[in-house]
Amino acid sequence: MTSNGLILGIETSCDDTAVGLVDERGQVVASAVASQVLIHNRYGGVYPEVASRAHIDKIIPTVRMVLEDSGVNPRELEAIGVTRGPGLIGSLMVGLDTASGLAAGWGVPIVGVNHLRGHLRSADLEEQRVEFPAMILLVSGGHTLLARMNGPSDIKLIGNTLDDSVGEAYDKVSRMLGLGYPGGPVVDRMAGAGIPNIPFPRPVINHGLDFSFSGLKSAVMRYLEAEKGWKVEDVAASFVAACMDVLIAKCRRALATYPSSSLVIVGGVAASPPLRAAAAQLCDEAGVRLCLPPLKWSTDNGAMIAMAAWDYLASDNHTPVQPQTSLTIESF
Repeated sequence: MTSNGLILGIETSCDDTAVGLVDERGQVVASAVASQVLIHNRYGGVYPEVASRAHIDKIIPTVRMVLEDSGVNPRELEAIGVTRGPGLIGSLMVGLDTASGLAAGWGVPIVGVNHLRGHLRSADLEEQRVEFPAMILLVSGGHTLLARMNGPSDIKLIGNTLDDSVGEAYDKVSRMLGLGYPGGPVVDRMAGAGIPNIPFPRPVINHGLDFSFSGLKSAVMRYLEAEKGWKVEDVAASFVAACMDVLIAKCRRALATYPSSSLVIVGGVAASPPLRAAAAQLCDEAGVRLCLPPLKWSTDNGAMIAMAAWDYLASDNHTPVQPQTSLTIESF
């Protein structure tokens, strides 16, 4: 198969070694992910040093798998897109060093891609879903933010988390409840069988567009320490209800402040059934289009990095291939 018009995306910002091959229209030719969930489950979260070593073991086999599945000649690629951050420094370096070596060996350009830009573009994988201007809610294990997107390369950060991300809060509450890692799917599943009868706080719900989930996480911990006879399902349901109330309230305020054609929800927590249902109701009320990536593109993957790399090429913005561990407004 000819590889003209294809970008190889490499994603190693945290605990998944992911590689994808995507054309300019967002069609995914091949994709593979080597998950580390079983490795980190024993720790109740990602252990950075272990994650880095696992990436070293898996990255070349994962690249090889994608190329073999697609029959692509790597020397004909348009470029290699690789996550430059934000993320864990050791994990990032494995991806960056590997991508740099492959690009030099194959004689193709390399593009450093912001991990969050990848998530923002994941909603257009396989199908053009986003109508601009768009309001973006990015919810993941590392980030919770709102962004205004006038086009693929015109993005403005308008709200950020002041402390923990919602995904991090999910994982920590899951650990408190003895439900393991990752916390999102199991906490949502337990919540579906419970009653949201515990009045957990909704931090900064009535103020601005920034988020805060540290206080909610601490409230759950204090409740578990102080109360006896609590039910896991009810605690989970009450926690999830508080998270959804905050996320939807912020989206409603953002749409009122910045009129938009669509609301785009991306990141690992975008796979949450309660969030998808609440967002659908909000969009019906607001008269905007809800844009969600397919579940397989919600979590970290290489295809989203390749998709975002096309934007950098189109704007001739070949960003430095250097690790970036924190988020700034200019970093998109």
